[in-house]
Amino acid sequence: MNSILSTHIVRFIVLLLVQVLVLSQINFMGFINPYLYILFIILYPIKNNRMLFILLSFLLGLLVDMFLDSGGIHAAASVTIAFIRPAALKTSFGAVYEYQAVKFNTASIGQRITYITILTFIHHLLLFSLEFFNLSKILLVLKNTLFSSIFTIILCVLVTIIFSRTNKR
Repeated sequence: MNSILSTHIVRFIVLLLVQVLVLSQINFMGFINPYLYILFIILYPIKNNRMLFILLSFLLGLLVDMFLDSGGIHAAASVTIAFIRPAALKTSFGAVYEYQAVKFNTASIGQRITYITILTFIHHLLLFSLEFFNLSKILLVLKNTLFSSIFTIILCVLVTIIFSRTNKR
């Protein structure tokens, strides 16, 4: 149990630090920003306490907001995807999720990409909607959501593939 807990603590801290120290400095073409920190929410175990999970998601988003001075938009987007994650799991994994038997490392690449894509697009759409908070900027919100989501999905899939291979050795 302690090794599992320490794994999640390390993942939380590493993803937070990578996000605020490295990835927040990346701004391709003025509007493409990767948000790898949501990988903590994506990979959090299904069977753990849901209220603790939502609290940790809020804390992660809040810490990102504090470091990036973004006024709570990351916390709101993180809590939202943490709250709707069961629906994304059911959509992506189907009956396997019903029996609480989802193993992310053994799932097909299509199921993993579907799951990551659903949560990433929802996170980014809410994040950029709150950032611009203006209906006249809907095209900018959609453009930022699309391109940042694509970049974030690619990063998340690559990180999960790299670290799942490392664990199999």
